[in-house]
Amino acid sequence: MKVRFGLAAAAAALSLVIVGCGGGEKGAATKTDTTAVASAAAPAATATPAAGSATYMAPTGKTWEVKMIGDAQGYRFDPKALTIKVGDAVKFVMVSGGPHDVTFWADSIPTGAVAQLTANMQNSTAPLTAPMTINPNDSYTVSFAGVPAGLYK
Repeated sequence: MKVRFGLAAAAAALSLVIVGCGGGEKGAATKTDTTAVASAAAPAATATPAAGSATYMAPTGKTWEVKMIGDAQGYRFDPKALTIKVGDAVKFVMVSGGPHDVTFWADSIPTGAVAQLTANMQNSTAPLTAPMTINPNDSYTVSFAGVPAGLYK
């Protein structure tokens, strides 16, 4: 998944691995303006549901916290890497250097993920775009329930 910041400066990267039940491989962090979510198993090719055809699915697993930090050391995530499962959630917390938002690009997520991920991003400001977190401790949680495992940019 890509996380785009509402800042003109460079952003940090967070590597997440979304796997199906039964574990998976750990992802490696990179120094880019993207957040990658890599899968241990390639998702089966499925038709992409029509936009708006999915409904919100609450997380059924663990909620992982990722701090969004911007300071003299640059923009970064803490922790730099996570391994999550389908059904988990990621809570992005604005710590400093805001505002920040979280955005996914439809052409950079697994086939069939757009409708469900859009539905799981409540109070979004645009498709696959979270509202801005402006103040320290503002947060936004993305549910990965019902989405296919795979690479999210």
